[in-house]
Amino acid sequence: MVFVCTFVFLKETNMYQRKIPIDYNCGLNVAMEVVGSKWKFCLLDEISKGIKRPKDLINAINGITKRVLQNQLKELEFHGLLGKTIYNEIPLRVEYYVTESGKSLMPLIVAIDKWGLAFAPQLKMILENHILETVELDEE
Repeated sequence: MVFVCTFVFLKETNMYQRKIPIDYNCGLNVAMEVVGSKWKFCLLDEISKGIKRPKDLINAINGITKRVLQNQLKELEFHGLLGKTIYNEIPLRVEYYVTESGKSLMPLIVAIDKWGLAFAPQLKMILENHILETVELDEE
């Protein structure tokens, strides 16, 4: 038997309760509310490439912890970018998939990835220079 879950209640997600309301007239604010974290683009990218189970996502995404992974998956599911299939097996098996709303983000994710790869050498140089400047200041 397979159960498909498409909604998670806010109470179950342990999501931050906002004190300042979202400005729904600013697309950037809305986008940052939904995908504004270190891991969400990576998760959507990996799941769209076929990595669907949480343990496989932990192995595929360098540095993400199990707790952070669970929270980010819940938030993406809550916002409708991911869906979850729960298989009635022992042990329980859960797989995630990208919804149509999530798929609409994929061209943006691909473009950001391409930009990031092109900018990586420049960022490396900036960070190396910053470290050298910090060391020089410490020596004075």
